[in-house]
Amino acid sequence: MRKIEIKPFFYKAGPRAVLLLHGFTGSSSDVRMLGRFLEKNGYTVHAPHYKGHGVPPEQLIETSPADWWKDVIAGYELLKTEGYEEIAVAGLSLGGVFSLKLAMNVPLKGVITMCAPMSMRTTDKMFDGVLKYAKDYKRFEGIDESVIEKEVEEIRQKGMPSLPELQQLISDVRSELDLIYAPVFVVQSRNDEVIDPQSAHTIYEDVESLKKDIVWFEHSGHVITLDKEKEQLHEKVLEFLNSLDWNE
Repeated sequence: MRKIEIKPFFYKAGPRAVLLLHGFTGSSSDVRMLGRFLEKNGYTVHAPHYKGHGVPPEQLIETSPADWWKDVIAGYELLKTEGYEEIAVAGLSLGGVFSLKLAMNVPLKGVITMCAPMSMRTTDKMFDGVLKYAKDYKRFEGIDESVIEKEVEEIRQKGMPSLPELQQLISDVRSELDLIYAPVFVVQSRNDEVIDPQSAHTIYEDVESLKKDIVWFEHSGHVITLDKEKEQLHEKVLEFLNSLDWNE
């Protein structure tokens, strides 16, 4: 059996820092290529992991959005502790929701949301995503299919009690978008199979930012950072970051 160890990353480059946030059931691997690209272009990049992510799914179902938010704050504080005064944030899916929430709580140079939901499907649909993560994780480990079915069924029986809290988190962030004044760049895939693409319009219309932009990608799915238009995404993200009012 293969041992999976996906780790957070911290790429140190210039004085401009970017906090990169992954999605629900995701990990730093979903934003690693974007992180490396930004590093090559002079940005320091840190991608933390949320509790229960990048580890066996049995650990994920025991965690909650409150745990994950603590990890977002810890990621921001790590950058501050390391001496980075100017910080932007970019997040994929749930990471985009956390990026918006962060902008409501701390000063940021800019905010990038990528396929971020402003409404969620039923908890049953969300839990289907957890079960898919469980199967994929165990298959990558090389576990026998019969064992996988048994272990995933055990997860199904336990459920994930915190999913209603995830729905509430997204609802709360949506209701307070008018508290955001930092520059915002909204990225959305037309072919998003996980969230309602109209969420992008909600974010763009409701934030109070004087500097805001929205871009649509025509040929990508939900995990846009790994899809066929990732290079174009990289360039658009860099263009936005370069346009911000950095002091250095």
